[in-house]
Amino acid sequence: MDLEDLRLNFELVKDRIASFIRDAVGKAGANGVVIGLSGGVDSSTVAFLLAYALGPENVLALTLPSSTTPSQDTEDAFTVAELLGIEIELVDIQPVEDAFAEVCPRYNPKNTLASGNLKPRLRMATLYYYANIMNKLVVGTGNKSEIMIGYFTKHGDSGVDMLPIGDLYKTQVRWLAEELGVPSRIIWKPPTAGLWPGQTDEEEIGVKYETLDLILYGLVELGYTQERISKEAGVSIETVRKVATMVARSEHKRNLPPKPLLQSLKPKTGS
Repeated sequence: MDLEDLRLNFELVKDRIASFIRDAVGKAGANGVVIGLSGGVDSSTVAFLLAYALGPENVLALTLPSSTTPSQDTEDAFTVAELLGIEIELVDIQPVEDAFAEVCPRYNPKNTLASGNLKPRLRMATLYYYANIMNKLVVGTGNKSEIMIGYFTKHGDSGVDMLPIGDLYKTQVRWLAEELGVPSRIIWKPPTAGLWPGQTDEEEIGVKYETLDLILYGLVELGYTQERISKEAGVSIETVRKVATMVARSEHKRNLPPKPLLQSLKPKTGS
């Protein structure tokens, strides 16, 4: 088992995603879409797909930096928007985060997880504000690798109306990006969510995307045992177990909130 096993017909992938996007927008009666454009490979690839599916005039991009966003990412977001001819606006979320810190008695900047997750939740709120006032759908940019291991913020970057690349592993997103003409420097730069200074996705996950994708492909698509994946992919069993644990523990993030089943609890009737 190697990465070539993940290869798809990306011309067909592009057209199926485009059809999916047009169908979702049409059913909702929306006036196009709004996307958070970070300058990374995932959001750039989705922006290319949106422009292809709907025409650039129906796509609004927002770039939503904070104090921890690398300046290169913002520049790359504007580059993509210019390449595609889509409208782009910059909304700096840092003043909103600073205001939250002032009014929240328990705000703790040393808790990097909580403060880091606040950023995508502020971005989600901003995207939906634009969507509400402009009758647009919010388009997410999550890929299957990150969705399966729960590497996203609940009610943050997962708070969207559709996920066009949600069934593509990171490796496949990069291949599709090449097919679409996304600039090479964007495709191959180290992915980061910019949640805190120096943060990178792979360092936080603890597994390289190429290895992660092979393990997930074996677990999800092929239904292999962990031992078989370790042997056929040439990956340590400890790494396979780590990924499998991340998948299991993040299941709640992929599902609707649980609720008790109550409709069968009818009152007792007299005999």
